[in-house]
Amino acid sequence: MTVFGTALVAGILVGALAGLVGSIVVLRQRAFFTVALTHATFPGGVAAALLGLNIVFGAAVMGLLLVALMIALGRIRRQGRQVAAGIVLSFGYALGTFLHSLNPQLQTKVDSFLTGQILGISATNIAIIAGMLVVALAVIAVAWKEMLFSTFDPAGFEAAGFRESRMELLTLLLITGTVVATMPAIGSILAIAMIAAPAAAARLVTTRIQWLVPLAMVLGVIAAVAGLYASRWFNIAAGGSMALAATAIFALALLWSRMRKTRGRSVRQTSGVGGGEETASAPGAVPDRVAS
Repeated sequence: MTVFGTALVAGILVGALAGLVGSIVVLRQRAFFTVALTHATFPGGVAAALLGLNIVFGAAVMGLLLVALMIALGRIRRQGRQVAAGIVLSFGYALGTFLHSLNPQLQTKVDSFLTGQILGISATNIAIIAGMLVVALAVIAVAWKEMLFSTFDPAGFEAAGFRESRMELLTLLLITGTVVATMPAIGSILAIAMIAAPAAAARLVTTRIQWLVPLAMVLGVIAAVAGLYASRWFNIAAGGSMALAATAIFALALLWSRMRKTRGRSVRQTSGVGGGEETASAPGAVPDRVAS
């Protein structure tokens, strides 16, 4: 297989995984944690490079430590998850910068860690992405209903005898696994665009919860493939091109959503229906706001 063909395979896997887990990120409002994690795993990658190991291994170890740290900080009275994520982001990135300063000769490996190198990705890293996608699909298949219950009605979820902390831990582990697995392809800095943008676009396009995940996965794959071809045609960085494609998809979805709402208001005003009152949401619709 050619270098570009290998990159396409990796891109399709990245897009599908990012769209799948990105749906959870958007629904459970964990975008800031994802941003924090993409930056805070930096020292794990640097440490792995110093030891001559795969950066995925170092990032995974650091990611698990940071998840534990964030959960511990989030339980402190009068502190929230956002505060914990901010502390984790600052601590992780500062530690990574310090470790990098100890060995400036690692600049090439560090740059690859930050922005990814999908055109030179190894078969091992492709297998890691594929494995994480299988794990994420299995988790969604088993725990999707409970995850939605926990997301939309956390008080009811607890009252039903379930533990919200377990669902939160599962969510954070899925995000961590996705960020770490995709780093060799799209880097730590650009990962948030591929994870959040396709899922956010899917939420704008569909109001049906059962269509959110498959649509987000399709949009993620489209962003990855379009970005790779754009990088080939215009000779630009592949990771950045994929992130820009994902952002463009979100912008188009936002424009389409605004146009649809404007057209809907015009129809209601013309027909005299509405009277300023909101119509009831259809069963299975995605709420505009969910519990954090």
